[in-house]
Formats: sequence, structure tokens, C-alpha cells
Amino acid sequence: MAASLENKELNALVNLIDEPDEKAFDSIREKIHSYGKEAIPYLERALDISFDNFLQERAGEIIKDIRQGELYSDFTNWINTSSSDLLKGFLLVTRTQYPDISEEELTIKVEQMKMDAWLELNDNLTALENIKVLNHIIFHVHNFGGNIINPLAPQNYYLNTLLESKKGSALSLGMLYIIIAQKLNIPIYGVNLPQHFILAYVSDLAGEAPTLDDVLFYINPFSNGAVFTKREIDLFIRQLKTTPVRSYFAPCSNIEMIKRSITDLIKCYTQLGDSGNIEDLEGLLKLIEKTI
Repeated sequence: MAASLENKELNALVNLIDEPDEKAFDSIREKIHSYGKEAIPYLERALDISFDNFLQERAGEIIKDIRQGELYSDFTNWINTSSSDLLKGFLLVTRTQYPDISEEELTIKVEQMKMDAWLELNDNLTALENIKVLNHIIFHVHNFGGNIINPLAPQNYYLNTLLESKKGSALSLGMLYIIIAQKLNIPIYGVNLPQHFILAYVSDLAGEAPTLDDVLFYINPFSNGAVFTKREIDLFIRQLKTTPVRSYFAPCSNIEMIKRSITDLIKCYTQLGDSGNIEDLEGLLKLIEKTI
């Protein structure tokens, strides 16, 4: 640890964060902020070795501000340049609650699931046979499933807790399914149903932004990948007494899925009365709304 904390100026600045003069502290804080995430280990060490509540509060606030700034910057970059990478978007949402996650470790776990499926796939399989393989790997070999006991738990929506518990929401299971499928060049996309989330298997001839006309059939990730048709969606929407619109049947974008994930998490935390976890989520939501 000591070898990684060699920046003398950062050490000196962190030692000054208990400065009682507010104007002087603002200058100190600004200089610490300029180092970005490089400053976090220095601040964390200050938290570990100090029993001063005032210093700990300031160090904690600076860490939170730096992480929030990094998160918003990375999320803006994802929206503008790399939203085709759904896994990255999923990881960014997960960072709102788990800022210290190892993205590399989680990516390796997803890659292992992809490889497990790849070993059972071949170019001669039909679309339905591809789904049979994916369902076998995801729901039987790796034992993922819907969290029926606690469907409103926020942990259903984060990638790390999904991979650990093997339980999630229709949306998080669906996004994991899509990530694995698209890594294998299997054309599966999300469909943003009200009060539910499903998947669409589209034609190989579809372009980068497939439409309703490209959909071959649908998949329910919350029911172990059960396959169904447009008729079942019609019946579901009728039960909800909701007016059917095209978006309930057509593939949606990665940005729309991540937006849905964020809004669902906000609803979960609101119902739990936990306002502390909502700030970063609302910040990400505002960044999305600026672009669409």
C-alpha cells in the first residue's frame, strides 16, 4: 500500500482536509479533485488511520464526489461512443451501488458463460436450437432464474449480485442473456414491455437497428427462456388494460434498456425509503434524457 502512495503533494493535501477555514478548504478540495481517482487511495488511508469525525466526513464526501464525477464522465462517454456495448452499460449502473467492483472479474465470468455456450453451438443450428443451447447454459448449467421471493430487491438489478446469487429481475436476466447471445453473434434484442421485459429473436438479415418486422419470435428470460409469439404479448397487454403500442413488440436499444434499469432501481429504492442510493441513479437518468 505504501509504495502506491508516493505522491507527496497529494499526501500533503489530504493531511490538510481538516482545515477549519472554509475558503482555504475549498482550495484544498479543488486541488484534490484535480487528481481524480488517483486521490481515492490517499483519502481512504486517511479514513483508516484517523478517528477525527470531521476529517472522516470531509474525506468521505470528497471520495463520493470524485467517484460520482468519474461515473458521470464514463457514462456520458458510453452514451456517445460505445452504447453498442451493453455489458459496459450494465457495469456502469452497477457502479452506482458498488463503486469498487472489478469490471475485469465480472467480464471474465460473463465470457466463461459465453464460452460454455459456444462449445455447444454450430453454424447448422436453427434459431430455436440456438435458444435451446442458451437456455441450457444459462438456466440449467449456471442455474440462473427469476427472483420470485423478493422481486423488488435492488440487488436483482446489479451485475455483480446477479452473478453471485444467480437470481434477478426479468430485465437483468434479459440483459445478461442478450450480452451472451450477441457475443456469439446470435441476434437477440430486448423488448420493453410494461411491467415486464422480454427478448426478441430477429432475422439474420436484420440491420443494426432491427424493427418489429424483423422479429421471428419472443423469449421470456424470467421463465427459463420460454419461447412464445406476438399473440401472447397481445393477451398480456389486454390483461393490463393498456393500449398496445408498437414499442411493446419491437426491439429496443441498449440505451433504452439501461434507462429502464435505472428507473426500475429508483422505484425499488423509493419503495424501500432509501433516498441515499437514488442520487447517482437520477444523475445517470438526466444524462440519458439529454441525449434522447
